[in-house]
Amino acid sequence: MAYVQKKFRFPHAIEVEEYHTARYGAPGEKRKPKRKPTPEQIDKVNQRNKEKKCRRKLRAYFDVNDYFVTLTYAREARPPDLQQAKKDFAKCMRKLRAEYRKRGQELRWIRNIEVGTKGAWHVHLVLNRIADADILIRKAWTKGRVTHQLLHERGEFRELAAYITKSPKTESRLKQSDYSSSRNMPLPEPEKKVVRWKSWGKIRIPEGFYLDKESMHEGINPITGYPYRSYTLIRRRE
Repeated sequence: MAYVQKKFRFPHAIEVEEYHTARYGAPGEKRKPKRKPTPEQIDKVNQRNKEKKCRRKLRAYFDVNDYFVTLTYAREARPPDLQQAKKDFAKCMRKLRAEYRKRGQELRWIRNIEVGTKGAWHVHLVLNRIADADILIRKAWTKGRVTHQLLHERGEFRELAAYITKSPKTESRLKQSDYSSSRNMPLPEPEKKVVRWKSWGKIRIPEGFYLDKESMHEGINPITGYPYRSYTLIRRRE
């Protein structure tokens, strides 16, 4: 018997997914019956996938000294709807992208446009930091205030991915949101192999890494009926 293992490698982390399939079933166990997913389960899966893609882009293209930025609107400049907010953001990024290119740099970003139940629009934004980036952002965003901090102040990227992909379905104080990222961040294909063991055993941690215990997930996939396990190994920083 065997199972499938996928490894996604990043500069400072390794994400691992292990799962049984119809071809590589779980030994000694009967497959749990497949169930039609409920709307709530579908929402959870969609949110988990959105967080996963965001987290992997963060790990592939950003580091702890890049910027987490919040763009806010002055009360008199608040947009009437999400479409206008997206246009405001796009205009800001066009200006900022041009400034990056003047300096021989490529702009990369991940953002979530949000509006709360009280009508306060704002944008949470991750972008790669270059010299004078804080000044350039303030010049490009003309709708209100700009605040920024280094990404290491936001904690590990797993938490940041969950924060920047939140929506009204995950946080009741939000009335509307829109998540997006720049197109210049393709994700690498994972290393995939079939492990010829009866079941997964003890996690092997490479030298210089540690297991992110909060990333551990193990159970039965409610859609396929087969067992799975996933976890992340984080590189220790000096």
